[in-house]
Amino acid sequence: MRLPRFCLAVLLLLSALALPAAAVEVSTRTATVMSEGVRLHADLYYPSGREGARFPTIIMSHGWGGTAAMLRAQATDLAAAGYLVIAFDYRGWGQSDSRVILTAPAPAEAAKTGNRFTAEVREVREVVDPLDQAEDIFNVIHWAAGEPMVDPARIGLWGTSFSGGLVVYVAARDTRVKALFSQVGAMGWTAGRVPPAWVQAAIGAGTQRARGERGYPPPGAREVGNLRGGPILEKFLRFSALEGIERAAGCAMLFVVAEKEELFDNRDHAVLAHERAPGPKRYVEIPGIPHYGIYGEAREQATKLAIDWFDTHLKP
Repeated sequence: MRLPRFCLAVLLLLSALALPAAAVEVSTRTATVMSEGVRLHADLYYPSGREGARFPTIIMSHGWGGTAAMLRAQATDLAAAGYLVIAFDYRGWGQSDSRVILTAPAPAEAAKTGNRFTAEVREVREVVDPLDQAEDIFNVIHWAAGEPMVDPARIGLWGTSFSGGLVVYVAARDTRVKALFSQVGAMGWTAGRVPPAWVQAAIGAGTQRARGERGYPPPGAREVGNLRGGPILEKFLRFSALEGIERAAGCAMLFVVAEKEELFDNRDHAVLAHERAPGPKRYVEIPGIPHYGIYGEAREQATKLAIDWFDTHLKP
């Protein structure tokens, strides 16, 4: 017995829906981004076979003590969802070059040779400087704006932990950022809310460094709990993602936090940022996880939240 044409079409459609969706293959390549004269390493992820296309783009930045290599799983998932993803190492971290300091004054005759001379230098590696790191994000946005595969009208930021605050800080100062995803983000402190002990320590460190009496933390320093990377304390006095956030009108912000956050109080960070953000905005608390659970048992859930958010605000 022959089925009516309509019934046959329905059966074919149902059988197609029953088949598992084909996995999207992701291609990668590397790039160099110049940030204030320092070469930053970046990894690009994008759907394979679409090298000539222009994509909505997500710039990913790692947290305190992390590297871009640690974001490979999330970056691959985002690229498979139809995005060009740029994951980069901050200056002095991962595969990026470092800022360098002359160990002795430049020779007097340097000006006669076009300001080129041979010198001994010391690298500044694995320090946490919020203003330098924010500048690195700005410069990755600048680089992306000139990349043929990037749609400059659809740029988003993805930040985790300390960079979860940095992406908010940058979005409030760069209108090219149309959406951001901040997970377990630390936002710094607003004026008057910096712990007094930090204020005194930061002022003292700044004075000593300005007078040449104090250097920079060595690579691998652990001065804040067990976090890898020594903070440049005096710079933290001038960093707050909460101040100026109202200027980010037009940037859709999603804040995802851990219910059992143990490194800081969410009420002083993502909760305040969400309250002050002009919108569109959303706040999600993942139950039962501590800070680092966002990279473990909650990674897939957090990544799905990010994809859904960017789909809504970058793809239309």
